[in-house]
This record gives sequence, C-alpha cells and structure tokens, in this order.
Amino acid sequence: MTIDSIRQPIASDMEAFNTFVSENISAEGDLMHEMLTYALTSRGKGVRPMLTMLAASMITASGNESAEECGKERHCSKRTYLAAMLIEMIHTASLIHDDVLDSADERRGRPSVNAKWQSDMAIILGDYILARTMSIGMASAQYDLVTYVGSAMATLCEGEVLQSQHAKSLDTTREDYYHIIWQKTASLLGVSSALGALSVGASREEVDRMRKFGEAIGMAFQIQDDILDYNRANNTGKPANNDLREHKITLPLIEVMERKTEEERREIIDLLKRCKEDEAAVDALQKIVDENQGAELAAKTMQAYLARAMHLLSKYPDSAYRTALMNLCTYIAERDR
Repeated sequence: MTIDSIRQPIASDMEAFNTFVSENISAEGDLMHEMLTYALTSRGKGVRPMLTMLAASMITASGNESAEECGKERHCSKRTYLAAMLIEMIHTASLIHDDVLDSADERRGRPSVNAKWQSDMAIILGDYILARTMSIGMASAQYDLVTYVGSAMATLCEGEVLQSQHAKSLDTTREDYYHIIWQKTASLLGVSSALGALSVGASREEVDRMRKFGEAIGMAFQIQDDILDYNRANNTGKPANNDLREHKITLPLIEVMERKTEEERREIIDLLKRCKEDEAAVDALQKIVDENQGAELAAKTMQAYLARAMHLLSKYPDSAYRTALMNLCTYIAERDR
C-alpha cells in the first residue's frame, strides 16, 4: 500500500489544492519569499490535506466509481481546499518550530529551515505561515472552519510542553503517553478529517464521527512511528533510537516497564539517563525492548486504534473514497518510513 495509491481518487483535487496553496500563501521580500518557497516544497506526503479531501468526498459521494475515474475530475470545492490549507499550514509551521526546539539539521532528507537560515529566522517563518493562513481564513469569511481549527494550535503547543516536562523527569506513564501523542499528533489528524466533513455541510454527528476517525488513525500513526524508532532497519531516514537519546519514554518501552519489578524499572531509568552521551546504554535498552517484545506489544495497541477507525468508516456506503481511507489504515500498519 502506498500513499500515491491512496491519493488516487482525489488526484486532480490534490493538484488543484497545491495550486491553491501556492496562489494564496505568498510573501513580499526576497528572503521571506525564498524561505517560504523552501518550506512549502518540503511538505512531505500531504497526509492531512489528503485526509480532509477524502473525508469531504466520501460524505458527498453518490456513486461507486473506481479510484481512477474519480481521480480524473475535481470533486472538492474551494471551501474544502481552504479547510485543507488551514490544517496543512498549521502542521508545516509546527514542524519548523519543532526543528528549532530539537536543533534538527535535517527535515525529510533536506537541510531544515533553521539549519539554512538559523533559528531566529525559522521561528519568524513559522509565525508568518500561521498568521498568513489565519488571515486568509478570516478574510474568506469561513468563520466556522477558522474557529474549529483554532484550538488545534493550542493543543499542539500544550503537547510539546508536556512531552518536554516528562522527558526531563523521566516519569512518563501509559496515560501520560496517550495524552501526549493525542495532543501532538492525533488531535491534528482528527481536525483534518472533521474539517473535511464540516466543509461540505455535514451534520454535527458526522463531523464528530470523522474527528474520532482521524484521532484513531493519528494515535495509531504515532504509535507505529515510535515502534519504528526501535527498528534499526527502518527506512524513516532518521537514526534509530532517537527517542532514547532524547529521553522520551514511548509505548514499546512502557510495555516493558509495566511488566518489570520496581528495581528493574529503576535500572531501566538509570540506563535512559545515560542515553544522550552513552551509546552502550542505548544498545542495552534496545536489547531489553527486543527481548521483552516491547514493539510487538505496542503493535497490538496500534491495531486496536486502527480497528476502531475502520469501524467508524463502516457507517458510510461503499465508495472509492471510503476504500481509500480504509487503505490508509492498512498503510499505517504496514509502513516502514
């Protein structure tokens, strides 16, 4: 399963969306224009706008055309494109800010914005993208979309602070972990699919259902991301065990710690404290997680979230768009990057 195949039913809409973004998100001044263009061409797979447009299309679908037939024509309105742009630009700005906080030199195989133009300029660019996007939303008078998406920004910030707090104190519980990944990942995917429903005038019940669907796949997506961090043969483009070096306790390690004695848990925490400077400690924790099947246990939770997401989709009649969203669930479970 690939993102390109999942995107097929809305292929024309994705092209139109990218044009919509380039026409609306612009900047005066050579440097700001250069930085903005660089950031917008580094947006990755476009999962969030894809989710918005698939949700909108599924709700309004009237037939069972094939994915190829659907993908040849546009089915989404400019209101849906605006909804997708709101969520994608919030995500783009948050990644720029994340790279500054993490002192990351790369983003998707390219130098990060902060690596090219230093952190202060990167922060300004992220702020500009947020301000420009919200300004466009307000100027278009689509107040319901802007209002719905506004809370997502606060939730992202809260999640970043909460994760930092727990990384310093090394006391992340299962409940803490779920709350952090809901704030940092799942909430934005929930808003992505809910905005798709809202953009086509869906009922409050349908908007809520699509929000729950997006949150479920968001939880699964982040858990799979954290599992891949313990897979040294992954294709993510990032070094394995980064979470350990950053003192992040994620679900594979939580699954192991919950099954250990108090003394064994203290030994694990002692190893974790050394991971930033000591690769031997990283190797030791990798071995502990492998031997105690931490990744396999975490995968069961990931699959449970995907099962919930698929159940929510079962409320809708069959269409190429619903199939694409079902395939997205499969992609999340199978992905290695």
